[in-house]
Amino acid sequence: MSKYGRILPNGDYCVHVMSRVVNRDFVLGDREKEYFRDLMRKLAAFCGIEVITYAILDNHWHCLLRIPEREELSDEELLGRLKMIWGRGRVGEVEQRLERFKEFASPRAYHEERAKHLDRMYDLGEYMKALKQQFTRWYNRRQGRKGTLWEARYKSVVVEGAREPLLTMATYIDLNAVRAGLCADPKDYRWCGYGEALGGGKAARAGLKRLAEYLGRSTDWRMVNRMYRQWIVAAGEEKGMLEDGSPAQKGFSREEAARVWKEGGELSRAELLRCRVRYFTDGAAIGSKGFVQEVFEACRDRFGERRKLGGRRMRGAGFGGLHVLRNLQVGVVR
Repeated sequence: MSKYGRILPNGDYCVHVMSRVVNRDFVLGDREKEYFRDLMRKLAAFCGIEVITYAILDNHWHCLLRIPEREELSDEELLGRLKMIWGRGRVGEVEQRLERFKEFASPRAYHEERAKHLDRMYDLGEYMKALKQQFTRWYNRRQGRKGTLWEARYKSVVVEGAREPLLTMATYIDLNAVRAGLCADPKDYRWCGYGEALGGGKAARAGLKRLAEYLGRSTDWRMVNRMYRQWIVAAGEEKGMLEDGSPAQKGFSREEAARVWKEGGELSRAELLRCRVRYFTDGAAIGSKGFVQEVFEACRDRFGERRKLGGRRMRGAGFGGLHVLRNLQVGVVR
């Protein structure tokens, strides 16, 4: 840590956090990235933290987070948060303790029980501690290893929520996979916020909509997508030239960047289809809303009682009103 320590303001703020694997080993494969993303989302929901965007690479990861001001939660809201990270039985035990403390007029025990959980919320340090430790335990069990997985404490940079700083940081994070040579375009990388958003991920889209809100722009997804596409291509333009004629910094060609800006950030149908390809392999059933509903009714016993409708609209490009049975939220982008 630098001599300035951890610089974190009070109240509502945005922060870029980053952490590397010990020895910078390349150990984060597809399964690890998927589990990390799922854990990242669950813990953020519990803590009341928003993920604006992120990038998970083979040996490190980045997140751009919004840490809201602490809010007062009712018992019902507290239990709802706990359900995001714990099973029904464990949450039920907390609920029983709270009810028992109220019934027998034990205010001190009641408030201590609540504080034990509430103190973990709206706190960047608690969020990062839980994320890194829980992922390490999961990874070590799978690999039969012991010890720390992460190189050191996480790095953090507080980011001004104004137009240029926040947008620059977001595009920097989403372009990590391009700079690492893992893809030519971040829309094709399934482990970053932009790629997940184009794949239809609601949480990822909500993050980019929050970014647009900070910028004073429309939060309509189509407008957000066009705006962010323009900025990410401009920020990711290739730079410099090596002796062999290849770019010193990988990215978009000047011609591609000019084309995207000219077209207002719109993706072509072919590009959108590439971002949705898993619908055609893992969607379970695809067709009109009526057709998918018929398939759903024919195999009703395979779905939970709370699910009422079968068809899920393929979002993002219209696709002529096509619907699928399985609404893919993770790993849509190939």
